Amino acid sequence: MKLFAYSIAFIVLWSFSVQAQHENGLVKWLDLKEAQALNKQAPKPFLIDVYTDWCGWCKHMMKTTYSNEGIANYINTYFYPVKFNAETKDTIEYNGKIYKPTSAAPKTPHELAIKFLGTSLSYPSTIFVTNNFEFNLLSQGYLDDRKIQPLLVYTVENVFKTSGYEDFAHQFDKTFFDTVTPKLVKTYSLKEIEQLQKKKPRKVLVNISAGFCNACKVQNKMTFSDTGIVNYINKHFYIMNFDAESADTILFKGEKCYKMMVNGYPFNTFAMKVTNNRLGFPTVAVLDANENFLDALNNYLSPQTLKPILVYYAEDKYKTTPWADFIKSYNEKQKK
Repeated sequence: MKLFAYSIAFIVLWSFSVQAQHENGLVKWLDLKEAQALNKQAPKPFLIDVYTDWCGWCKHMMKTTYSNEGIANYINTYFYPVKFNAETKDTIEYNGKIYKPTSAAPKTPHELAIKFLGTSLSYPSTIFVTNNFEFNLLSQGYLDDRKIQPLLVYTVENVFKTSGYEDFAHQFDKTFFDTVTPKLVKTYSLKEIEQLQKKKPRKVLVNISAGFCNACKVQNKMTFSDTGIVNYINKHFYIMNFDAESADTILFKGEKCYKMMVNGYPFNTFAMKVTNNRLGFPTVAVLDANENFLDALNNYLSPQTLKPILVYYAEDKYKTTPWADFIKSYNEKQKK
């Protein structure tokens, strides 16, 4: 089982950013032709604002959400933002296909608007599209500052690869807006784990995160406080948390690991070593009791997604059973 997808997004929360009134917001809007040309040079996801000239809530979103300085800066940095008039009379090329107006009459939807929205022609609508056009997420209606945040993170940090949106949004909201402090899984330092291995050998999980990664924060607070996950890890694994930006010097398997430039960013080489150079954010590295690499679980993992993976390694199923066969059997048992 390989879940690797390397991506880095330098992310901060912007809940209390300065908000100013702007008719078109602070987002640097492009048209579809410009965005697609730029994407060929430097790939980034698209944020497509589908609006009409008569839509009051579309205008309101420009003056509020898209006038939030923090949100606008984030969008300008990590997306190609596009304003698309759903009733335009222009002929438009999108992802290699040509779309035309359905009628010369006013207030009639464009073919591309119908492709994006289907029969639910509701405005504003916001579409989040990956740079390769393989995944898109449609959100209809007005999005305030709080509602748009998980949508942005879900797209930029590739959370869509491992989690459904509704579940992630719920966990995101509880992470950043719930004041309750959950009980987290018991963690150890590397030295403590190495001492424990002498008496009671277990496999090891290294939970790797970074300060810029919001999906890491969600996983750390919610997944590793889930009762089923906590109990299972405490029984079968030793787990350590590791900040990939740590400046500490760490001795791992006889080699000194320290902070240095990795792919243009300062990371501790321990994060690279323990993941067998398969670092993404977040990542949970799985090691055997002798600190040998077994797997690197990249991208956000919900409790439901992580649990069968833990079973796969804790029960040594990985030694005899391909992951595809195991997860099929596991899911069938859960349905009974």
